[in-house]
Amino acid sequence: MRASVGDRLLIRGNTVGVNNKIAEIIEVRGRDGSPPYVVRYPDGRTSIVYPGPDSVVEPAAQPA
Repeated sequence: MRASVGDRLLIRGNTVGVNNKIAEIIEVRGRDGSPPYVVRYPDGRTSIVYPGPDSVVEPAAQPA
């Protein structure tokens, strides 16, 4: 998994009743874009994340 600052991390809920989470990657601490990532959730909380196999990095929108 590779990411850049500004990408979004989608963490899929892997249990019935657990919602997906979306966070913005604000810092990449691993080499060459690898985890861990510091992310900011929509409610303003920040966290260090080591994404699991059910997580997906969505690239930041590129200007046209």
